[in-house]
Amino acid sequence: MELHNIEKLIEKYFEATTTVAEEEILKKYFSEDKVAPHLEQYTPLFNYFTIAKEERFTKQVPLKPRRNYLKWVSVAAIAVFMFGLYFYQPIPPPVTLADEYTPEEIESAKEAFALLAMNFNKGTEQLYHLDEFEKTTNKFLTKNN
Repeated sequence: MELHNIEKLIEKYFEATTTVAEEEILKKYFSEDKVAPHLEQYTPLFNYFTIAKEERFTKQVPLKPRRNYLKWVSVAAIAVFMFGLYFYQPIPPPVTLADEYTPEEIESAKEAFALLAMNFNKGTEQLYHLDEFEKTTNKFLTKNN
């Protein structure tokens, strides 16, 4: 009868529905030498918890933080500063058109832009005539309907 109860408790244990008292019964059962052969696979699981309770941390915990990292941070900051100083390249002043091109080239570019603007204006005048044509056409079409 006890073996049947242990099997039910193991099922409840793996379903996470056991109480603390039932878990104590399981720990006590698996700590004995008389464990059923088909349940021996669970023995290390329950014995682990009793062994883990007895483990203690024996090393001393330092209460003051170490300040060695401050030395290394300052060394790293100096290294980054020196690296930046070594590879620093000043930005050249902005280049103006007069520095880049001759006055003749600038004048010819102005003439080309003036010619382009004149042709562009001619094209937009044609669009104005097209817009007037569309308005007039729409007037006749809406009168006939």
